Amino acid sequence: MDLAKKTKVNALFDCYGALLTTKQAEYLRDYFEDDYSIIEIAKAENVSRQAISDNLKRTVEQLEHYEQALHLYCDFQSRQRLEADLAEYVQQHYQQDQQLRLLVERLRNQEIN
Repeated sequence: MDLAKKTKVNALFDCYGALLTTKQAEYLRDYFEDDYSIIEIAKAENVSRQAISDNLKRTVEQLEHYEQALHLYCDFQSRQRLEADLAEYVQQHYQQDQQLRLLVERLRNQEIN
């Protein structure tokens, strides 16, 4: 699996992991975050490689389905781009305004209440 796909699955897992079963989350974490092979997971769980492979495939499809319905990951990416654009604009045009720069930085760090 390529790095872009792995990165996206990990991001979707961050967004929707709480909606998965315990086993689904465990297998996904083992495979995508901890880099265990399907064979290693199957041996540890005492199940077939096919069972792990099928579970992982279904779980990734489920995460993608959640994203199609809820758009949390897409919205997060859009917000990050907007925050970066805002920070760059403030840096270029309002460099002397320390309060504005602080507010933008707090926004980017999610500190605004």
